[in-house]
Amino acid sequence: MPSASYPALRLRRTRASAWSRAMHAEHRLHPSDLIWPLFVTEGKQVEEPIASLPGVSRWSVDRVVERARDARDAGIPCIALFPNTQPERRSDDGQEALNPDNLMCRAIRAIKDAVPDIGVLTDVALDPYTAHGQDGLVDDRGRILNDQTIDVLVGQSLNQAAAGADIIAPSDMMDGRVGVIRAALEQSGHQDVQIMAYAAKYASAFYGPFRDAVGSRGLLKGDKKTYQMDPSNAEEALREVALDLAEGADSVMVKPGLPYLDIVRAVKDRFAVPVFAYQVSGEYAMIEAAAAAGAGDRDALILETLMSFRRAGCTGVLTYHALHAARLMG
Repeated sequence: MPSASYPALRLRRTRASAWSRAMHAEHRLHPSDLIWPLFVTEGKQVEEPIASLPGVSRWSVDRVVERARDARDAGIPCIALFPNTQPERRSDDGQEALNPDNLMCRAIRAIKDAVPDIGVLTDVALDPYTAHGQDGLVDDRGRILNDQTIDVLVGQSLNQAAAGADIIAPSDMMDGRVGVIRAALEQSGHQDVQIMAYAAKYASAFYGPFRDAVGSRGLLKGDKKTYQMDPSNAEEALREVALDLAEGADSVMVKPGLPYLDIVRAVKDRFAVPVFAYQVSGEYAMIEAAAAAGAGDRDALILETLMSFRRAGCTGVLTYHALHAARLMG
């Protein structure tokens, strides 16, 4: 605690001018703190605006390559890809995830061919590929099958790594999948492929627009509460993180973002590892709605929320505002 007291100590002194505020800032934002999630769809020269995510679109592979160039030019180091799989390619067993020429793999190859100096993070889960919208395989009683799902996730991870993915990000929340995926990557010669584990992914009400974007909202039967985390639990998140790190995760993610900044801080304090947060679709949509209603300045809202992630301990943030935010940062 300070040894001096008012008036010898006036904390407003260092706030009195812009140069002084800049000099005393404890945290800073930079485009390299951002990862830009992008949705990929079929076709050529396609842009499909997503109604529940104003300002966000699905892009065909050729157009998502253009977005990768935009990201690189803005100083964003990595993009995250999510496919909108056509209904006829979805099945109960999610086998399209294993197709080496699926939408995700074609997008990875096209981006790495055209923009080799940007990182590509790929989602590993079955919900973009299943007819029932769940992240895993489902038995006749509606239970999500953990170990059988992992077998498919390993094939999906190897498929994406072979296409050129730099970071594999398992978002499925099956127990034990990180260790099995890590072993498979090592054995197949993909030792340099990173794993960013969705370690603390909560069964949240903030995911709705994302499900619109990947085409799974109307398909989902039931909910995901048997494998995604209970929003009331914090200590359990630390156990999940500990397990994923022990199994070989290079970094971990907390999802959603703003409602779980306490979890970000706890993970950073406990483990001192790279921690990322996903500012999810519902969070993005709330900022856009607030700005549209005149409740706040859009640019200021974006930068303030991103700073809150950094202040809480985030190494980086996945956000749909990434390109705009990077350009604001200059």
